[in-house]
Amino acid sequence: MPHLLGQLLLPLCLGLGGAAWGAAAQAGMPTHPDRPITLVVSFPPGGAPDQIARLLAPQLQARWKNPVIVVNRAGASGNLGNDSVARAEADGHTLLVTPNTFTMVPHVLPAGGQHADVVKDYTPIALLSSASMLMLANPRLGAKTAGDVARMAKTQPDLGYATSGNGSPMHIVGELFNKVARVQLRHVPYKGTTPAINDVLGSHVMLTFLGMPVAKPLIDAGRLVPLAVADKARSSFLPSLPTMQEQGFAGVEVDISFGVYGPRNMEPALADDINKTLREILAKPEVAAQFRNLYQSVENQSRSAFAEKTRTDYKRYGKLVKELGITAD
Repeated sequence: MPHLLGQLLLPLCLGLGGAAWGAAAQAGMPTHPDRPITLVVSFPPGGAPDQIARLLAPQLQARWKNPVIVVNRAGASGNLGNDSVARAEADGHTLLVTPNTFTMVPHVLPAGGQHADVVKDYTPIALLSSASMLMLANPRLGAKTAGDVARMAKTQPDLGYATSGNGSPMHIVGELFNKVARVQLRHVPYKGTTPAINDVLGSHVMLTFLGMPVAKPLIDAGRLVPLAVADKARSSFLPSLPTMQEQGFAGVEVDISFGVYGPRNMEPALADDINKTLREILAKPEVAAQFRNLYQSVENQSRSAFAEKTRTDYKRYGKLVKELGITAD
């Protein structure tokens, strides 16, 4: 980690029981963790969260001079891995790399689950990157805009959109579009994104919502037609594609972002230091280029701003899920 004044870091080191941290701080030397660091990903290998964690791991290892290990703990809609981080020691050696579905899932799952609380049981550390959610159509539908879909829906009652399952971000944005556009696109849930995409490509379902990282290659290949950006602003990857708001559907926004969290009660100085390290890594041109290759944009946000985003997202998606009547069933 970057240099910290010895007199400020010493109490933290003693509180964590980290002798190596304390010795380095007293000597006025640059500090770093004193044993391997684990980046927990609550999803299987190969997905976007896993790619991001494995992109960051060697960068962090070079900075901290200790092994940085990526561990995939998938299951229970992400809660298996999430909960393991909530239970970990708050010493900076166990961190969670997660998409912002982290703030959505608790509102969708049945009540009564004994899972960690998103707001109370974690320390928000850093926003890493973001990507746009898109509304897309099979070319055979003939739609070019979200407005086209709204008009078609009034005369085609079977027109539907495929998603990765009930309660997914794709489901939330689809029902949000239904509400704002005052239409009733039929929701067609699948067990995962891949089968949903396959049925749209096969013309069994004509619409879907996908994040830019998954959608862009299919758009470039002419297999899907982008209709709108379901985010606050246009995407630099498709700058000519208007947002939902620009097309008259204000509020149809479900953002995609990725961040890092630690267990609750992390010392603020430690969390701030990790935030600073991550932001310095993200600012490196070669790292930003790697994110762009994943069709994502790196972010540069203070820890306090990321904490506020987490609280705001949690509250907003809780309200949306309730208003739209969305459940995981």
